[in-house]
Parts: sequence; C-alpha cells; structure tokens
Amino acid sequence: MPSFDVVSEVDMHEVANAVDQANREVQTRFDFKGTNASYERDDATVTTRAESEFQLGQMLDILQTKLSRRGVDISCLKVEAPQTTGKTAHQEVVLRQGLDTPLAKQIVKLIKDSRLKVQAAIQGEKVRVSGKKRDDLQQVMGLLREAKLDLPLQFDNLRD
Repeated sequence: MPSFDVVSEVDMHEVANAVDQANREVQTRFDFKGTNASYERDDATVTTRAESEFQLGQMLDILQTKLSRRGVDISCLKVEAPQTTGKTAHQEVVLRQGLDTPLAKQIVKLIKDSRLKVQAAIQGEKVRVSGKKRDDLQQVMGLLREAKLDLPLQFDNLRD
C-alpha cells in the first residue's frame, strides 16, 4: 500500500552556513563598524546581539535574506521580542521544526474532509498518509501545498 510522511524539517547545516555568512556581512558593513553586533546559533535558536533595537531589525533582515538564499523557508522562523539590557540589546529567533499536535490534527482533519480514499495517522512529529492509489496520495500532496498552514511542509518517505 503506497504511503508517505508529512514532516516539517529545517536543514541545520544550511542554517549554520547562513549564520556564518550573516556574521561576516555584519562585521564588514559600514553601519555596524565599532559595534559588537553578532549572531550566535545554539541548536534551533539564533541569538542576535547589537547596541540598539534598530540594529537588531537590520540584522534580522540580513539573517532572513541569507536563510532564503540558502533554501531555508523563513516561514519556520519564530521571532521573539527584542530585549534591552544596559547598553546592549538581543533578540532570539527560534527555528520551528516538527509538527506539533494541534497542527498535526489540523492536517489530518484537512485530509479527512477532502473525502479522498486515504488514511492519515499521527506518528510523533509527522503524519503518515497511506492509500491504495498513488494518484490519491498525489492529490493529498497538492491539497496540503495549497492549504494555508503556518509551517512549511515537506513530503518524505514515499513508498509504493
């Protein structure tokens, strides 16, 4: 029976490369000369540090540009509010991965409401979709691509 998995993943190697490129650009830009502006990556969190909130906004734009050029979908970013302490300000950007339970339930409901002859089951941080016909699975993929969900989706592990 053909099946595939619906997942939401971010290539962390590309994120590391984008953060390195953004750090190099901030160090060479004229408007950041003499400041201690930098990016720090820790697992799925990128912390931006600068002297003012305005510079944090500029750094966020640089980071988003570098991520999108590297093929990382920026809709998976969750930008926290900037925090100012003394002479420095910092802001955290969280990279969301995996399907949380409410989103997985929403995906299963979308699939069941489509009345296609497929079954959808939540398995941890992914949704497994299986059916008798490959065409039905491709229709589900098209349905999920057009759905307005707040995380980018990838289709993985397609089996016949």
